[in-house]
Amino acid sequence: MHTTAWILGDQLSHRWPEWLAQEGLSPANTRLLFIESAAKIRSRPWHKHKLILVLSAMRHFAQAMRDLGWQVDYRKAATFEAGLRAHVAAHAPARIVVMQPNTWQGRAFVEQLSQAEGNPVAQFLLLDSRFFLAKPEDLGASRSPLMETFYRKMRRRTGYLMDGDQPVGGKWNFDDENRRPPPKEWRMKQAASSIADQPTAPSIPPLPVFAPDTMTREVIAEVAQVETAWGALDGFALPVTREDALRFCADFIAHRLPNFGPYEDAMASGQPVLFHSMLSPLLNIGLLERDELCAMAEQAYREGRAPLNSVEGFIRQLIGWREFVYACYWREMPRLREMNALNATRPLPKFYWDAQTEMACLRECVRGVWERGYTHHIQRLMVLCNFALLAGISPQEVNEWFFATYVDAYDWVVTPNVVGMGTYGDGGIVGTKPYAASANYIHKMSTYCEGCRYDPRQRLGERACPFNALYWDFVARNADALSANPRTSMPVMALRKMKADEVNALRAQAKRFLDSLA
Repeated sequence: MHTTAWILGDQLSHRWPEWLAQEGLSPANTRLLFIESAAKIRSRPWHKHKLILVLSAMRHFAQAMRDLGWQVDYRKAATFEAGLRAHVAAHAPARIVVMQPNTWQGRAFVEQLSQAEGNPVAQFLLLDSRFFLAKPEDLGASRSPLMETFYRKMRRRTGYLMDGDQPVGGKWNFDDENRRPPPKEWRMKQAASSIADQPTAPSIPPLPVFAPDTMTREVIAEVAQVETAWGALDGFALPVTREDALRFCADFIAHRLPNFGPYEDAMASGQPVLFHSMLSPLLNIGLLERDELCAMAEQAYREGRAPLNSVEGFIRQLIGWREFVYACYWREMPRLREMNALNATRPLPKFYWDAQTEMACLRECVRGVWERGYTHHIQRLMVLCNFALLAGISPQEVNEWFFATYVDAYDWVVTPNVVGMGTYGDGGIVGTKPYAASANYIHKMSTYCEGCRYDPRQRLGERACPFNALYWDFVARNADALSANPRTSMPVMALRKMKADEVNALRAQAKRFLDSLA
């Protein structure tokens, strides 16, 4: 009797043959199982590009394993459990091998299946996840672990950008070199095509395009029929195979990594990617690996093809922040998802779904999500989450929106970033302060304010940017919590020095704006 290895849609690693061999499994005694669950596909308003990516990548991966000689059972079923039971009825495996899912719900589901009464499988073997380096104990005992401390531990553990026990270049991070605002040429009359034409601004290379093949076109036609899906259907051009994912990565290393560092916090109209890698959707389903990306970036630095500040910033995202939030997720779940330290209860505004807002920054970001299920991390944190934080929107509603609409979104990464860092729902576990900012930050770091109906320099009046009144209303509303945190006490002190009439006017303006939201 055969063993079945059930491979999930975010575990599409080329290393499966190696991992199975470690368990004594081979094409001669193992059948691979893949299940598409109709219930999962329709469980949320998933972005259409995310559905296309996962389903097409899974089908391509199954075919690649067939080409390597593996027996494959690829099933479309009403639910995962129904697909599993149908597979067992058809093939009667002696045991089923599953790698631990990366999410809390996934692990609970698999463990429940393995222990369910009437389980027809004689043995259910759960393998440890091979997709992450960090464990919760790497965070230490502090309630609010410092990412920088964690990151240095990971640098020493992996050896990336290290000279012995010390960091290459004498510094652990180069954030002070990586906060450039958009060049002045980008602030000219906005048109997406004009940005790359400015002679003194860094040229923004286009993303490589991978035209959908026959299999992907079949998936696109199926996703078009999913009535619960959201976002644009057209324009899908992401890699769905290991080979194309590597080409996508090589393009980033060659053309965008050199300018990634200096402009990683910059935002520009019509440019949801800029110099970012957009590798997270591929990394998060297993087509690419953390270590190979770090090695490619470090090699680019060693060979003089990319500066240290860009390479260090990229590696920090991979072995620093990405691993840090994964460890935080597993230490704090399941309670993390329901945390709401600031008692924010306002419902998510409709414009997060339809982009119908006069605020250019929010309109641009939501449009970027609609078009490709992606914006880079500063757009997520300092525009979309910042607005939600200031407006007192429910962390759980914000979390659900990010989870459904981003092509790289999985619970292990979205929940710590949104409930934790983005909306401060955890009260300071993932991030040590609320990332609250007025219009000045967005004005400085983006081109969104050029031509916007609102003026980022005005606090009060019809043309005043709503971020300004919302910011001071947020500070006033949460003064006790903010004053207790050394990193956020200064805005409270500034508020207390303001005239009462001005504070009341700002809070009244914030209320009028919030009351106008649908």
